Amino acid sequence: MPVPAPVRPVLWVHIALGAVALCAGLGAMATKKGGRRHRNFGKAFVAAIAGVVLSALAITAFTRDAFLATIAVFSGYVVFAGYRALSQKRPGSAGRLDYAAAGLAGLVAAGMVALGVAGVLDGASRGAVLVAFGGLALAFAAQDAATFHRGPSSRFDWLYRHVARMLGGYIATVTAVSAVNLTMLPPVVRWLWPTAVGTPLIALWIRRYQRRFEGDGRAGGGVEPDGE
Repeated sequence: MPVPAPVRPVLWVHIALGAVALCAGLGAMATKKGGRRHRNFGKAFVAAIAGVVLSALAITAFTRDAFLATIAVFSGYVVFAGYRALSQKRPGSAGRLDYAAAGLAGLVAAGMVALGVAGVLDGASRGAVLVAFGGLALAFAAQDAATFHRGPSSRFDWLYRHVARMLGGYIATVTAVSAVNLTMLPPVVRWLWPTAVGTPLIALWIRRYQRRFEGDGRAGGGVEPDGE
């Protein structure tokens, strides 16, 4: 959808922040978890994603593109939840803001799925994308809400949620780059391949931490991000 001329500077800022998020996220993955450089890269990633989401919502306010608006909300929530997980190492540490964010994300996700199903029935290529991202967002929001209510199932639950959601946010960033630039691919493929590739890798990453910290009974203090 064409962007009106008055909004193009916002689009340029949006693109620049997306590039920062792409690089900062890669830096966070490549550095020692819990170390100073990891924390700095992580904070830069969170800040960049916040700017990406706000600029995307500003753009969609003019373009009336509900599809991009819901994708922006999805990206913002998973990164917000991943960052907040660092402060939820003890049961009952989730606050009203966390509950409200999970509830809002769940409502938006349900709307994404509904719009996606309608789109699939109408033959729109974006329908499948909305169903996929809406389903993921709904699963994340439901899992977060259940953890807040019942308590974590593991003392390292905060770490697993941090990893899953921050990497989910990175997948969303890669998806945006793919959707805009890999135009030689069919629309559904360029929107969904990062999720298809990234989701199993997230599962393997979390499983690695589970074996490391729960399989042999060792403490996880060496991985916990200090000072966050």
